[in-house]
Amino acid sequence: MNDISPPLEELHPNERLKHDSDQLRGTLREGLADPVTGAVTDDDTQLTKFHGIYQQDDRELRSERRKQKLEPFYQFMVRLRLPGGVCTTTQWLMLDGLARQYANATLRLTTRQTFQFHGVLKRNLKAHVQGINAALLDTMAACGDVNRNVIATANPLRSPVHRQVYDLANRISAHLRPRSRAYFEIFLDEERVAGGEPEEPDYGRTYLPRKFKIALAVPPDNDVDVFAHDLGFIAITEADDLLGFNVTVGGGMGMTHGEPKTFPRLADVIGFCRVEQVIDVAEQMMCVQRDFGDRKDRGHARFKYTIEDRGLDWCRAELERRLGYALAEPRAYRFETTADPNGWQKGIDGKWHFTLFIESGRVADRTDYPLMSGLREIAKAHKGDYALTTNQNLIIAGISKAQKPKIQSLLERYGMVGTRQQSALRRHSMACVALPTCGLAMAESERYLPALIDKLDTIMQEAGLADDPIVVRMTGCPNGCARPYLAEIGFVGKALGKYNVYLGASFEGDRMNRLFRENIGEAEIIDSLAPLIRDYARQRQAGERFGDFVIRVGAVKPMLAGREFQQPA
Repeated sequence: MNDISPPLEELHPNERLKHDSDQLRGTLREGLADPVTGAVTDDDTQLTKFHGIYQQDDRELRSERRKQKLEPFYQFMVRLRLPGGVCTTTQWLMLDGLARQYANATLRLTTRQTFQFHGVLKRNLKAHVQGINAALLDTMAACGDVNRNVIATANPLRSPVHRQVYDLANRISAHLRPRSRAYFEIFLDEERVAGGEPEEPDYGRTYLPRKFKIALAVPPDNDVDVFAHDLGFIAITEADDLLGFNVTVGGGMGMTHGEPKTFPRLADVIGFCRVEQVIDVAEQMMCVQRDFGDRKDRGHARFKYTIEDRGLDWCRAELERRLGYALAEPRAYRFETTADPNGWQKGIDGKWHFTLFIESGRVADRTDYPLMSGLREIAKAHKGDYALTTNQNLIIAGISKAQKPKIQSLLERYGMVGTRQQSALRRHSMACVALPTCGLAMAESERYLPALIDKLDTIMQEAGLADDPIVVRMTGCPNGCARPYLAEIGFVGKALGKYNVYLGASFEGDRMNRLFRENIGEAEIIDSLAPLIRDYARQRQAGERFGDFVIRVGAVKPMLAGREFQQPA
């Protein structure tokens, strides 16, 4: 491990905080026990992230509570570490119960293939985490400056290759998990062993400069958006055999409005590794970023900027020096879609899988759609697993032929099929949480996108495109949690009711979009998109996707690399 240079006192304050945190303990134990406030200290707020927890407050209540001389309505978002995105139906039922007991009675499926709970109060936080632990799950390293939840093409039951890739996601996650016992002591009441513990073997006292994200994709599906991540592995197969992986580096979706030095970036393919080399490559690539990432400027600290500053040749050479062997040259592959399959699919082993679209990943009961109750009843009856997708959907996986009629009956009883069939446009949409709880949100996302899709759907239907998919994604800020820069139509919040609109990403997820309109509201969004959608219906070529069409007709220029990204004026 390289020594930190320059001296610690010259680095970003978060670096000093991590260094002095006693391996992520801080004063969290004392802060959680303090009944006077619903919050923890600012320093401990940073440390909770390493344990999968974000302190938030309801922003819509701030003004009224300030008038009443009350502190903000503090609450916590709790995110699980769930590599590969699979849980048993027993675990689902336990998480469902925890959501209703300690959170806001909803489950949120995320774009990183895991669960989030929202609205957990500080007084309930330990009991909530202990309930997750009782389900044999955890929240360790789901946030913070560490390797985050490792994602993989959804549903390991689809084929033996998918199972191998899922298993690798779990192995990578376990190998790169922080070794500090702080989580167990603070939330699970484990006694600290006398004499302390050794320093983190891979992370050291300051962990990583920023978060690090890993994705594994199985072509022809690019549901994980493999090029959006710091490190990616693209499965290379021959017949039904997994030969190895193409390795991608330097992807990342975040940027900051008004700061031209920040930009989203697609990862580059740098070589091929064999299956047995994957863990080594993951560890050493993460450690390259540990040692060379920017620890002075957190806005410049992601791996994509390390790659931009030093170059791909440097990155590959540094990785190979640490590995002690060279990567092979990349092999041919082909992606066809970033979307999930819809409805019923039959696996190689003869079992059935049902992919259920869940709008913005929010599992809740509404008067007209008791989704949470329905999935609870299916979980009681289903003898297989639930598999989460990075498109915020759910796959009821491993359904036997004998059990299929029962599952179909429950799907119909709770309105998940039939009259509730969603449009192609809606099924290919995603949104981040945004307001009212995300502290970074500048505009609505999850609560607004469904209404905007309603209006766009009307235009699509009138143009004869009701069954044609267009990838639409929305975020309430430019950080890119829903990967809007890889959408054929991307909306990025600029202010309340205002969005930057981006067009022209590829349907396969290997080209970013470009800015089309800046800082516009709903009326301007509809007025600017409607003519393009109508022209697409009349003028598209055979098999041409909307993202390709808007480039061909000159609505936007193609985006080929992150360095070409231009900040709005």
